[in-house]
Amino acid sequence: MKNQLASVFFATALAALAQHDMDKRGDHVMGFSHEKTTHHFLLTKDGGTIEVAANDPADTASRDEIRGHFTHIAKKFAAGDFNAPILIHEQTPPGVPVMQKLKKEIEYAYEPTAKGARVRITTKNAKAIDAIHEFLRFQIKEHATGDPLEPAQLH
Repeated sequence: MKNQLASVFFATALAALAQHDMDKRGDHVMGFSHEKTTHHFLLTKDGGTIEVAANDPADTASRDEIRGHFTHIAKKFAAGDFNAPILIHEQTPPGVPVMQKLKKEIEYAYEPTAKGARVRITTKNAKAIDAIHEFLRFQIKEHATGDPLEPAQLH
């Protein structure tokens, strides 16, 4: 029983350290603090959305940093450049190779929000939708956002 508890504790500590390291890399690459912001990755029937908001509505510095990063990211992703998530996660996220191959069939639209920004990712290509969903599911799990792993159902 003691060995099982020690193993669980050790695994939990390793996971926390890995999360901390990813957050530090993310802060550096994105230019804003993960502690002052909230990420969401949402799947839709035609792609998905990446959204980040400053936790404090008065934190205009974080809001502006998010907007600058997302303006840049929308352009980079459209060009097939996914270096930012590769640097943050220290691996090529699932879905990226297909998203790069089908980049001409995927649209990345930057949208400012009240507390930050979002990048809306859309396509009509079924293979691209699957790749986008793979990419966003990976982000949901890595960033532990708790967002749904399936596209939202519209009523």
